[in-house]
Amino acid sequence: MSTELRLGTRGSQLALWQANTVAARIAGAGGPPCRILVIKTSGDRLQDAPLSEIGGKRLFVKELEDALLRREIDLAVHSSKDMPAVLPPGLAIAGVLPREDPLDAVVLPVMADGLGLTAKKGDAHQPSAMSHQPSAMMTIDDLVAHLGQSPSIGTGSVRRIAQLTRLFPGARFVPIRGNLDTRLRKLDEGAHDALVLAAAGLRRLGFGHRISLALPAAACVPAPGQGIVAIEIRDGDTSVQDAVARISDPDAAAALAAERALVAALGGGCQTPVGALASVVDGDGLELVAAVVALDGSRAVRGQARGPRAHAAALGARVAAQLVRDGAGEILAEAARASSAVEGIQP
Repeated sequence: MSTELRLGTRGSQLALWQANTVAARIAGAGGPPCRILVIKTSGDRLQDAPLSEIGGKRLFVKELEDALLRREIDLAVHSSKDMPAVLPPGLAIAGVLPREDPLDAVVLPVMADGLGLTAKKGDAHQPSAMSHQPSAMMTIDDLVAHLGQSPSIGTGSVRRIAQLTRLFPGARFVPIRGNLDTRLRKLDEGAHDALVLAAAGLRRLGFGHRISLALPAAACVPAPGQGIVAIEIRDGDTSVQDAVARISDPDAAAALAAERALVAALGGGCQTPVGALASVVDGDGLELVAAVVALDGSRAVRGQARGPRAHAAALGARVAAQLVRDGAGEILAEAARASSAVEGIQP
């Protein structure tokens, strides 16, 4: 093996946290040191456009995968929810870090003194002051009562919008991009009434205290792979595979296999209204819950099943088949037509 591994990553706050964590764990497990190479992706360059209009979150991985295939790097580190359900030929997921909190989180604005929330002048619902600590908002009903009938919610995820529309039929959903501290600053300056972000990113970057409510999967099933850091390598690169295998978490790997198999079976991409969450149960089992929701929130199809952890991919395919039997295919076809219309492409 080379005296060092070339590790490719994006340059965002969270991506660098992920890359440095992987590098430290490989070295700590007796593997070679990693030299971190920052690669700017299309998603990083197109900061002003909603992801649903520019090709989805795969824009955050393509250049990294290209660098792997050109042998410019030895491994790439991703938020696994950004990865396509089917990898390019010649690439493989070699390992994953332990899963962080997989749920979506609601973040509410705080006043300048950090003691409560502010209502923007002229707001029809005028939220009352309350702490942003998680204990301050315990239920979905509290959140709905607090935000009122037509809040401005910062998120560009079609999956989140589809599910949250069922809770907030009058909400205005606004895409928000950029580093986490930039998003939080804009929120606190009054740009939105709330943000919905992955709890994992908030916790990993030290902003867990900003979570006002972690949305239960019953209300908003998270993105497949959310909270899991994935390490991608060239298929058959055994020396790198051996180094990565030392740090891979088997529970997170099984969960990711089930969730990705479900998305692959549904034919879904990154910007589709599909949620999936696999959890370890009974020691060596997995429970997978999933949802496919119409973009306008009018219909939702849910599925759930359990199976052995060793057969994670089969579990994902089984739940996908259940969703299709219950009408998920029609919902996904409508979402694809809507996406094509936005992009100016005939379906």
